[in-house]
Amino acid sequence: MSDLFNILSLSASGMAAQASRLRHVSENIANADTPGYQRKTAAFEQIMEQGKKTGAVQSGPVELDQTPVKKVFDPGHPLAAEDGYYSGSNVEIMVEIADAREAQRSYEANLKMFDQARQMSTSLLDLLRR
Repeated sequence: MSDLFNILSLSASGMAAQASRLRHVSENIANADTPGYQRKTAAFEQIMEQGKKTGAVQSGPVELDQTPVKKVFDPGHPLAAEDGYYSGSNVEIMVEIADAREAQRSYEANLKMFDQARQMSTSLLDLLRR
């Protein structure tokens, strides 16, 4: 029975990590046209308990993508320098859409695993009651 609760915990940590990833992706998409904005990323980290890997994950610290920001030519822009260029963002919409789709599918897989473990534990409890 503890293995089933372990599965519930693991899948819940995966869902929380993917939800955090989706938040960063949506923030990146929202700021794709913001001058000087740098894409945010967060890697996943394994959760350790008493020096042992639990299999659970969490979202790591937020890091800024070090890809150079694009120079945009628009002499009429208020932030444009004397040469007519200003710093755009380094967000690639297609990359963000792909990341969002991957995070969504991973979240759904963890949700299905969670639901399956919940159904198995409910069935086990029903058998034990008989």
